[in-house]
Amino acid sequence: MRDASQAAPIGPVVLTGAAGRAGRATLRHLLEHGHEVIAVDLQPISRPDGDFPGTLKATLRADLTDLGQTLEVMHGAGSVVHLANIPAPDLQAAHHTFVQNVSMNHSVFTAATLLGLGRVVWASSETTLGLPFDVPPEYAPVDEAHYPHPESSYALSKVVTETMAADFARKSGIPYVALRFSNILGPEEYRQFPELAWPDLQARKWNLWGYIDERDAALACRLALTAPLAGASSFIIAAADTVMPVPSRTLMEQVFPGVPLREPLKDFETLLSIDHARQHLGFEPRHSWRDTLDGPEADQPGERA
Repeated sequence: MRDASQAAPIGPVVLTGAAGRAGRATLRHLLEHGHEVIAVDLQPISRPDGDFPGTLKATLRADLTDLGQTLEVMHGAGSVVHLANIPAPDLQAAHHTFVQNVSMNHSVFTAATLLGLGRVVWASSETTLGLPFDVPPEYAPVDEAHYPHPESSYALSKVVTETMAADFARKSGIPYVALRFSNILGPEEYRQFPELAWPDLQARKWNLWGYIDERDAALACRLALTAPLAGASSFIIAAADTVMPVPSRTLMEQVFPGVPLREPLKDFETLLSIDHARQHLGFEPRHSWRDTLDGPEADQPGERA
């Protein structure tokens, strides 16, 4: 068994789901930071434009529910960033979503163990925390202890996979790092906030008005590759603010009255706590919708979230 306290080998890094939204951002980010990447997806993968200090070693198409294909594409890697999954509830039939995700994750975890990779970073989800919050959260800001509360087959697939990760980590000594991503968005969606999010406080209550910029999701993946971690760990990955131009305390008082606030809230501070990721990954979000909506509606009083 490997000494899990040792730093994970940097690369090559296998990046699964490289054709997806988070995958595309992560591929670019890893190349920008000098990594050697093997990009894998069932769909065609676009090579990012530009010159990078890192190297895109290969782009491979593979069905990761097939262990043989998974072993082949991960052979020779040092670590894996596993983002490939059906990415949200209600995109495909509930049973199919659960079976595909769990099967794919088990295949990647098995391959990582058999090949002796240094680290597995993988995409869990904020949905494991109780989304959508039709039943109010037990407290806010919600943190990693507000788990597990799966409300969909998608969320259940992530809870099952976090359990699998703990078992694989215990048996192999390989660190498994689950990133519980909030809703991954970017500038195109930010421009829609004034019309789709702001008029109705209820519209985005389903995840406590949270989000994560796609570029910061990529940052979290890179940091998780080298953070000094052992065993299986899980981290909420969200922006430092909410999607709303309304103070977070006001949002909670009006939409979730009676839900206790466990700590003082600064202005527009996220209600999906990222303190754990800050402490253990060194994660600090660099992007906000306020950088895109540069105008009176973004100029809020007080401390910038």
